[in-house]
This record gives sequence, structure tokens and C-alpha cells, in this order.
Amino acid sequence: MSYPQAPWHLYGTALQSFHTIDVEKAKQFVPLDFDIVSVLPGKTVGSLYLSVYEPHSTLQYHELIVVPALVRYRGKIGAWISHIYVDHPQSVDGGRNIWGLPKQMADFTWDDRHVTVSHDSQMLCQVDRSSIEVPLSLWQKIRVSADVFGGLERDVLAFQGNLSAQLKWSPFRLDIPAASLLAPIDLGDPLFTVQFDELHLKANQPAIVGTAQSLLSEVVLN
Repeated sequence: MSYPQAPWHLYGTALQSFHTIDVEKAKQFVPLDFDIVSVLPGKTVGSLYLSVYEPHSTLQYHELIVVPALVRYRGKIGAWISHIYVDHPQSVDGGRNIWGLPKQMADFTWDDRHVTVSHDSQMLCQVDRSSIEVPLSLWQKIRVSADVFGGLERDVLAFQGNLSAQLKWSPFRLDIPAASLLAPIDLGDPLFTVQFDELHLKANQPAIVGTAQSLLSEVVLN
């Protein structure tokens, strides 16, 4: 299947939660070539990101991203994505073949107060949103850049994601069923949750930054 080449420009709305995660639990989702960065004794930082990309985006689709750990590779610190789900087949193929991300298809329902994501008829997670929204960037959009790692065959890839958006504090409840593929990460209750409105996310072309000694492709693409 054909897919757009990088960079991808994605516009819409996103929700994100941040979590402290037990390093020992995170290890099973991170290739051995990476060092997990501890932010507290025995704890790393992880995240769950839900988005809907709207017209004028490179592709229109929904997305769920789970980061089980902050990692270091050859002096570069970035996010390792263990689970990523979308509802557009071109996004699956582009994500796997450009950035080496383990994209899979899923079903999304998204309304003003609830977001549900299911894979193979099994619910992965559900978000129940509060009506409370507190603007955190009143006069201008925030701008954030972050490094993300992926793997293609035995090549370790790194790319930068550039985000601009109106930032809001928006509390929501995250429910991950015990049978969910995400449950073993044990995200727990979020430290805090935010909402990105008028989002513009640019996923840049990746660069090869090393060669994996472990079977990185099996971790990423299975």
C-alpha cells in the first residue's frame, strides 16, 4: 500500500496523560539496547496520548500512543513507543515503514466526553472526560519538540516530533481493563492530564542512529 512520505503534518485535538511507571515493568516493553531513564528511584515516566487528526492533515485518522518509558540511546534521550493504534491503513504502513513504529489497526469512538479504543473487539482503554477545561496558554500556543525512537530491521531510528497547540488542563479518568494489551504496563492513575486544541504535530523524517544488538524488529513490529 502507498503512503505519504515524511514529514507528516497532523492537525486536530489530543489528550495526554503522564504517569510514573515501575522500571522493572517497563523493561519488558523496551529493547535491551536502550537504557531506561529513572526520574525517581525505581520509576520512569510514561505517557498515553489520544488524538483525532482532522482536515488539512497529511492523513485523517485517530491515534492511541503508549510510551512505557523514557529511554537513553548513545547519549540521546527520547520516548520509546511500545503500543500505537490507528484507524487508517495508510497510517499503519507509513508508521511501520518510515519510522519503525509498531502501528496496528483499532476502532475508535470519540465524542465530547468519552473516548474508547478497541483492538480485535477487545477494549484497550476508555477515557471519561470532565467538563472542566482550564487554559494554560492564554495568549499564544505552546511549542514542544521531543525525540522519539523506532526500529526498522536492526536499524535504530530517531526522529523529532514538533508540536504546537493551545494547552489546557483537562482532568479525565483513564480506564484500562485487566484483559487489555495495555494492562501489563500498569500505568496507574495519571500524575496529570492535558488537552491540546488547535494542534499541529509535525512528524519529521527519521535518521539511523545505530544498529541494534537485540532483535529490535521483533519488539517493534510484532
